[in-house]
Amino acid sequence: MEITQVERTLTELDHVRLLNLHRRFARGDGSAPPWRAIEDLLDASTLVPSRAVAPDVVTMLSQVVLQDTQTGERSTLTLCYPEQADPAAGRVSVLSPVGSALLGLRVGRVARWTGPSGHEKSAEVLAVLYQPESNGDYAM
Repeated sequence: MEITQVERTLTELDHVRLLNLHRRFARGDGSAPPWRAIEDLLDASTLVPSRAVAPDVVTMLSQVVLQDTQTGERSTLTLCYPEQADPAAGRVSVLSPVGSALLGLRVGRVARWTGPSGHEKSAEVLAVLYQPESNGDYAM
């Protein structure tokens, strides 16, 4: 999946942590998840200090409300690292198609990704209910 050319903002800390995650998997046994979307995202994003990120930007560990652009269904997800992922509890890995599509988007933007069935999916970011940085937690 390619990251659509939409303005993305990453905190410097999220950027470093994702680079480290990439390096950790790259040294593994070759069973690493697909990295193309994350690599594109890391290369194309605007980097800002954690204390300077706008409160309406989806950062790591943000909880967001999405609305499916086709069905209108709303869902709440928390964007997390792979080891914290629990899709049944709404905790979505940044390495998943929806996770990489969300990271760095602002409220009002549309995330686009390819689902497991191969169909294109999209959802608008309606709200950021929780963002660590806007709550003063710069080290999560």
